[in-house]
Amino acid sequence: MGKGVVDILAERGKLDAAAVARVRGVQGSSGERAAAIVTRLGLAGEGDVAAALAAELGITVVAPEDYPGRPVLADKVTESFLRKARVLPLSNSGPRLTLAMVDPHDRTAIEALQALVGKPIAPRVAVAAELEAALDRLYGTRRPGEGLGRIAGAFDRLEHALGRDDKERQRADVERVREAGADAPAIQAVQALVARALAARASDIHIEPGADRLSVRLRVDGVLGEIDPPAAALHGAIVGRIKVLARLDVAERRLPQDGRARFIVGGREVDVRVSIMPSVHGESVALRLLDRAQAPLALDRLGFSSATLDGLARALIRPNGLVLVTGPTGSGKTTTLYAALGQLAAPERKIVSVEDPVEYQVPDITQIQVKPEIGLGFPVVLRSVLRHDPDVIMVGEIRDSETAQIAIQAALTGHLVLATLHTNSATGSIARLLDMGVPGYLVTATLGAVLGQRLVRRLCPSCSQPMEAPPGLLERLGLSGERHGLRRPVGCKACAGTGYAGRVAIGELLALTPGLQQLVVEGKDAATLHAAACAGGMRDLRAEGLTLALAGATSLEEVLRVTNPI
Repeated sequence: MGKGVVDILAERGKLDAAAVARVRGVQGSSGERAAAIVTRLGLAGEGDVAAALAAELGITVVAPEDYPGRPVLADKVTESFLRKARVLPLSNSGPRLTLAMVDPHDRTAIEALQALVGKPIAPRVAVAAELEAALDRLYGTRRPGEGLGRIAGAFDRLEHALGRDDKERQRADVERVREAGADAPAIQAVQALVARALAARASDIHIEPGADRLSVRLRVDGVLGEIDPPAAALHGAIVGRIKVLARLDVAERRLPQDGRARFIVGGREVDVRVSIMPSVHGESVALRLLDRAQAPLALDRLGFSSATLDGLARALIRPNGLVLVTGPTGSGKTTTLYAALGQLAAPERKIVSVEDPVEYQVPDITQIQVKPEIGLGFPVVLRSVLRHDPDVIMVGEIRDSETAQIAIQAALTGHLVLATLHTNSATGSIARLLDMGVPGYLVTATLGAVLGQRLVRRLCPSCSQPMEAPPGLLERLGLSGERHGLRRPVGCKACAGTGYAGRVAIGELLALTPGLQQLVVEGKDAATLHAAACAGGMRDLRAEGLTLALAGATSLEEVLRVTNPI
């Protein structure tokens, strides 16, 4: 007898011994197939499970480009059957019907289609999210409540088989299977929205009620785009479901609420920051997706220029001082700080972070989640942290005067302090600290470096095309006479028609030279400081962005959209 899915996943390092035991325990009680249990419990990704199924059965996995451009057997097979069976015909032109299947062990679906077309079936393994995306493209977006109802009966059998005296982990496993199999429209609508956002590489979901319709928008690569929404009648139930998951007050509709929820989508654990805000037509919801499978990147993989990285490295090796990362919301500040912490982490250093929220867990670092509702705010936690004698302290965000004063004092007393600050430029952070009541002489004494950053979209490598710069544009940007490889976005299937795929960071690094320190003490404004810093060799955000554009990594219009001249 050949190896099963669980054995193959274990051999490939996708399941440890404890995970194998969990799957065996649930499978023995419920009779469900191992592949489905692994996915629903979030123990391995859909792609890994599909590859293991293919290896078990000696067949191949369907690639995204293998799905047909128009429905096959549209006149014989209904959409509802395809969605319930989680299958999709790929080709009917040969002696066999080639069929994409999430579960190629499903003999019922195979026999039904074989009887329908009168020819043998050649099954191929489909990644569930890719098959569902193909169904949505071919037949339209799935309606809430469709697709997972067939699992509900399996939950009942599983819960009955486990009984009351099983271990707590098995109870938790049961609950996850319940979530996967639930057929309530609101539950399905929320799960489908998160799954679609992940498939689109979105960072945020915005659910906004209007006078007569519900609007849903996804932020992909920093740009919002609208998608087909659930029925407006489901709005209240969707908000209620999100509140339940985030442990918020379901009855409170007058005040803003913030919380956190966790989803398992396609075998991946996804943390979601939830913000709910009352509006004229009902409660508006903003969801920030934090994919736990995406570990923080190293500093040298974020896209910064070598000069910026070198300057930042010099600031990070100092034993004390304040290093700030600035920029608006969504500019990648926290990601940069996590990358810096990963570079600093070592057995000889005690590193403590104070965050709201803790977005990613980093090994060898003590991470603290602030809870203002119980009086555990940044100032209270920072005072306690200082008594633990840390070498490095990360402050998720300096939001007020008290936090700024404590961070400055910590930097003065032998600690390296890393923090974020919401300003539009590196030099703007100095004005912000002064506004918070930090004296100029303390700013100059402690501030080691300020990294102002933005994220610009990368051109899609599949469809971008060379271009000539509009007449006079390079001269206006100060780039006349420079050789360039300018490219423009076009749009294709690979980038969903946007012309862009992914983002890269650009940064301006401000180091306080003696001349700049004097200007700070004199109280000069941000524009004066910026001009002096650039005269002293600082490359600002626009200059860094234009360098990327000249190299063909992004477009001129994207750089001009994201950066503003001071």
